[in-house]
Amino acid sequence: MNDAGTPILDASQWTEVGRARPHESAVLHVLGQATYTDDIPETAGTLHAALGLSSRAHARILGIDLEPVRASRGVVAVLTARDIPGTNDCGPIIHDDPILADGLVQYVGQPMFIVVADSHDNARRAAKLAKVEYEDLPAILTPQAARAAQSYVLPPMRLARGDAESAFAQSPYRVKGELYVGGQEQFYLEGQIAYAIPGEDRGMHVYCSTQHPSEMQHVVAHALGLHSHHVVVECRRMGGGFGGKESQSALWASSAAIAAARLRRPVKLRADRDDDMLVTGKRHCFHYEYEVGYDGEGRIVAAKVDMVTRAGFSADLSGPVATRAVCHFDNTYYLSDVEIRAACGKTNTQSNTAFRGFGGPQGAIAIEYVIDEIARNLGRDPLDIRRLNFYGKADRNVTPYGQAVVDNVIHELVAELEQTSDYRARRTAINEFNRCSPVLKKGLALTPVKFGIAFNVTHLNQAGALVHVYVDGSILVNHGGTEMGQGINTKVMQVVAHELGVDLERVRATATNTSKVANTSATAASTGADLNGKAAQDAARKIRERLAAFVASQFGGEPSEVRFADDTVFVAGQALRFGEVVAKAYLARVQLWSDGFYATPGLHWDPKTMNGNPFSYYAYGAAVSEVVVDTLTGEWKLLRADALYDAGNSLNPAIDIGQVEGAFIQGMGWLTTEELWWNPAGKLMTHAPSTYKIPGISDCPEDFRVRLFKNRNVADSIHRSKAVGEPPLLLPFSVFFAIRDAISSVGGHRVNPPLNAPATCEEILKAVAYVESASA
Repeated sequence: MNDAGTPILDASQWTEVGRARPHESAVLHVLGQATYTDDIPETAGTLHAALGLSSRAHARILGIDLEPVRASRGVVAVLTARDIPGTNDCGPIIHDDPILADGLVQYVGQPMFIVVADSHDNARRAAKLAKVEYEDLPAILTPQAARAAQSYVLPPMRLARGDAESAFAQSPYRVKGELYVGGQEQFYLEGQIAYAIPGEDRGMHVYCSTQHPSEMQHVVAHALGLHSHHVVVECRRMGGGFGGKESQSALWASSAAIAAARLRRPVKLRADRDDDMLVTGKRHCFHYEYEVGYDGEGRIVAAKVDMVTRAGFSADLSGPVATRAVCHFDNTYYLSDVEIRAACGKTNTQSNTAFRGFGGPQGAIAIEYVIDEIARNLGRDPLDIRRLNFYGKADRNVTPYGQAVVDNVIHELVAELEQTSDYRARRTAINEFNRCSPVLKKGLALTPVKFGIAFNVTHLNQAGALVHVYVDGSILVNHGGTEMGQGINTKVMQVVAHELGVDLERVRATATNTSKVANTSATAASTGADLNGKAAQDAARKIRERLAAFVASQFGGEPSEVRFADDTVFVAGQALRFGEVVAKAYLARVQLWSDGFYATPGLHWDPKTMNGNPFSYYAYGAAVSEVVVDTLTGEWKLLRADALYDAGNSLNPAIDIGQVEGAFIQGMGWLTTEELWWNPAGKLMTHAPSTYKIPGISDCPEDFRVRLFKNRNVADSIHRSKAVGEPPLLLPFSVFFAIRDAISSVGGHRVNPPLNAPATCEEILKAVAYVESASA
């Protein structure tokens, strides 16, 4: 509508996508009225469960005395592996992950039994009363130890292109070394939770905080010995996921369902934060051994890297994570002759899992570390070395795994950021500051990002949706994606509103539910809006075409000439209100609902050769960070951050900018403060907010400039937009390398500081001491 409240005359002026719309649940969040799983009113007779956890990293269970547990106040039942009616497994790919340990425990915190009681507190207190007799076995705790023992959850993988050995023989210079990058706890605000309610004919309805309802449906069905049609899994929203609720919500969903099925009563299983962090997997830490050959200009001519991850005791999603790390080692750089190896080390720790970026950040940081060293060795600005090695447009544009980079905008994006951030002038000013400041040292870094978008398991790149138009003109959309705060529902609603030419207020999104859209993929790999937006668009398009055919038959003209915009249907020179058209169509028995489906085209991948076209397109970005480091204490502060991100033709700039900001701070936490530490007995000691430091508001820079790069996706994505979930997490590489730059200034930039991540104060002080010693 225009300012006078009358319909617009030119439908092409109107759009719903590309507008900065608020999150669809924003008001509910602010008012505290948004319903999460634990907010659902409890059905009469609801019981509460807790898990009994192992206190050993690797041991045989010789005996468990559960009588003190059963005798504890309020306890109704205690269940072990023998009480599982179906399959005792919750592994998403390899079936090596028992729901409950049966005779063998493989990490401190592994569930051994389920306590069901009349309250959460009674269940949790009782779970600690079991008397367990163990026979300890040797434990492997680090990826380095796993490599030494050849202990892997999957066979190691290798990707090679060209002849790295010959290229090394001809390269004038080499850099060789090791790097360790730690893992990261997802630290979603809402912990793991499932609420299982038994129904008729062995049915089970599970409300679950999960990114993958269909996977939960499969696991619960298998655990109960049922078919998938017996199980409904529903998720309205999550209080954060970040990958930690992709596969690992299965343990909680299946445990609640097992107890509910056994007792024929509703059972809620809500993890306390300590238990959640002890039981669940994290981002994979990586250890790297690298060697890179380069010429006098700084151009890379040969590269070898051997990566090993701490996978944990089972495979979980470690294979796909390692694969993505291999495919992102190149980042934005052309590598002609390369050998990349990756292994998933089997350790007696939590089974690590998905985390925002899914191996991509771990792969890309290694090459950035190397380029940082090359620049210092040659006495050049790292930005110049990065730019020299960028992928080309017409040549030097094929990745090591064989995919052509056809949408390369990294040159233009970095040039724009270099100019808008005053990178060169600030570099000069920082050099002068450091010359005059013996204790406080400033650092500056600009780092780029190229991130592939798609699941690297091809068949997962599909989605479905349902769209209903009701007689009053209101619209309900259901799709297979899950809302974890990232705004997928808002974007899908905008897509549907745009397709039907209506105001966004007409559209509502419902809870994700396996009985509505079946066989959904996880909301992961940054594909949520891409896949589900396309599926919802397909469903809405079918309804629009039916309505167009109907109004053309009533008012004249061709269906293809009918336009939908601004809550109005334009047909044969007339402007009809959308609600009026819908009411007439219903009386004429026009179908006003439809399903939609989308499968990403052009994807293929051979896991044996590690070659193919695994990605639909690439998202790009870059960031500049400026830090100041106290070389006496190791303390540091981010003074300013400039980020420029390629969201394509953004569906919702407000949501996308928010995602970039959040990803930047989360990635900064991973690389600087969030340290996971296991004691020698294998117990995770950083298992609570008191011992695990995520960034706070005081860690955000006072000067934080985030912009979207003006671009349009060359791939036929939803309205030519690009994904925004995971790629921005790589932007705070600039923070890590700015810290390294500041440390390097202690020795006049003549020594490469051996800085591991997270760059805690202790790590910074060790690196400073090394530089001082090497410069003496």
